[in-house]
Amino acid sequence: MTHPIIGRRLLLAVAIAAATSAAPAWAAKDVVVAVASNFTSLDPYDANDSLSQTVAKSFYQGLFGFDKDMKLVNVLADGYQVSADGRVYTIKLHQGVKFHDGTDFNADAVKVNLDRASNPENRLKRYNLFRSIEKTEVVDPLTVKVTLKAPFSAFVNNLAHPAAVMISPAALKQYGKEIGFHPVGTGPYRFVTWNQTDYVKVEKFSGYWKQGLPKLDSITWRPVVDNNTRAAMLQTGEANFAFPIPFEQAKLLEKNDKLKLVVSPSILHRYISFNVTQKPFDDVRVRQAINYAINKDALIKVAFSGYAVPSEGPLPQSIDYAVKYQPWPYDPAKARELLKEAGYPNGFTTTLWSSHNHSTAQKVLQFTQQQLAQVGIKAQVTAMDAGQRAAEVEGKGVKETGVRMFYTGWSASTGEADWALSPLFSTPAWPPAQFNTAFYSNPAVDADLGNALKTTNREEKQKLYKDAQDKIWADAPWAFLVTEQLVSAQSSNLNGFYVMPDTLFSFEDADLQ
Repeated sequence: MTHPIIGRRLLLAVAIAAATSAAPAWAAKDVVVAVASNFTSLDPYDANDSLSQTVAKSFYQGLFGFDKDMKLVNVLADGYQVSADGRVYTIKLHQGVKFHDGTDFNADAVKVNLDRASNPENRLKRYNLFRSIEKTEVVDPLTVKVTLKAPFSAFVNNLAHPAAVMISPAALKQYGKEIGFHPVGTGPYRFVTWNQTDYVKVEKFSGYWKQGLPKLDSITWRPVVDNNTRAAMLQTGEANFAFPIPFEQAKLLEKNDKLKLVVSPSILHRYISFNVTQKPFDDVRVRQAINYAINKDALIKVAFSGYAVPSEGPLPQSIDYAVKYQPWPYDPAKARELLKEAGYPNGFTTTLWSSHNHSTAQKVLQFTQQQLAQVGIKAQVTAMDAGQRAAEVEGKGVKETGVRMFYTGWSASTGEADWALSPLFSTPAWPPAQFNTAFYSNPAVDADLGNALKTTNREEKQKLYKDAQDKIWADAPWAFLVTEQLVSAQSSNLNGFYVMPDTLFSFEDADLQ
């Protein structure tokens, strides 16, 4: 029989030995990231929201991508060449890359993915990015040839969009339409689990093709809808990184020496579109009047706590080919004069809808309503949820739509002028096709946007995009408001984790010190 004290010591020794053998020799580098909403799909080709796509960057990569400053970089591709007629792109692939399931990454894998993305019968939400593809051919294991239906000089930027990732062909064959729940890519982290109401967890992929990366052991992406809870999780140490930080809490978090507050530029443009097919917005003087009537500097203080800059053109300045203009000045006297000239000396009554109903959008609506009232425009405001927006705005054409003034935003994740202009200002982009909620149509702008895609000459593209932006700025189909700044916060010991200008994250080099 064992003595009771000896027995307890023996059990304790065994427990310590077991714990020691189970624990790593160093503290695990596990990072928790608190984000603003749930994820819709882990198939980037079938996700419309940036958040789902930024999470997918854990396990997926594309042929091209962007660095943290939105500069185009090679990822799974080593380079490309374009034919003289601008229709054929020959892409050289990086050697020695494997998917997480052991499948080789090669030209066959690229063909499988681009064939899937460019087939309208698959009804993928990101089809518009790939509709220009006529066919994809395998030249050899590390060379692929993509032929376009017509010249499209923004094509490589489209391939750098976070939707354009490479999925394991074996996984696509196995899971089919359920691939959004079983992601298999080439990225630095391997998918572990998705609890749809609570979190997505990924862990280090030991076979990652870039030497010495990743440095973290795991990342847990946790949706936290409430702004205050997200900020509190940083202060208690429950999260290492949080975005977005509510503007009104930024100064408080900045005082915490265990945290770093980071303010960075964005390509997230906020504007109010006018339905130019309807009175009184068919008159450019009315549209100009509203631009003069809104004090952008005051709006930035009231709704964004200072974390925005007035719009300096139809494009945010970080977008390639953006032209910089003087922001529309605040001049209510000029606004009243223009309204009088247009035949509305006493103003008019209208509606102002918003694509979101969060606290910042509510503040923008209230402030704008007050500003318009000062020049005689009475606006009834409605903040919409995603379902209302889809039904009332995105789903209705020019004859059925009830939209008049519409507050919303746009972030062009290709980093190039085409995706920042064509879906918002071209005639073919009227809803329900795309998001030209102004129902704006200018044949000269359409021609500029079309011709810019036919040339690969940078100077010629710059000239065409400048002409389009000059015309849009003068026509004022929008009230040009602000470009947001991005406010994130993180533990002071987390490095290499950034919010990019398109609101996605860059974290391949992230490390916990």
